[in-house]
Amino acid sequence: MLTDGRGVPLGVEVSGANTHDIRLLRGTLNSKPIRRAKPTRRKRQHLCLDKGYDSKDARRYLRQRHYVPHIKSRGEEARDLKTKSGYRARRWVVERTHSWTNRFRRLLIRWEKKADNYLAFLHFSFAWTTLSSAGVLG
Repeated sequence: MLTDGRGVPLGVEVSGANTHDIRLLRGTLNSKPIRRAKPTRRKRQHLCLDKGYDSKDARRYLRQRHYVPHIKSRGEEARDLKTKSGYRARRWVVERTHSWTNRFRRLLIRWEKKADNYLAFLHFSFAWTTLSSAGVLG
């Protein structure tokens, strides 16, 4: 799942539970329904990822797509929490979005056999989450 800085879902790629995150990176970035603004030297676009994407291939691919990758290595976040005063982990934004998605029981346990049906329910939950965060649904 790809989210913006506030946790609003922007893109998703559906696969089996045993598929590694790196294999889904390309599909997830291509699944965004809106075109992103063209990055410039003054306004670069950053992409924060977790340890599952920590590889040279992923960093190279993100640079080719003109993103500035921020990928924590193993143990780096725990070390920063201990050594840097005032340092806060930003993983909670993604975890909160996953929690919002898990409120839909149909998505928590995948009952659909076809990936397209499951993807449709994911899009519905993302629309609901986006409208709720915008204050449209109250």
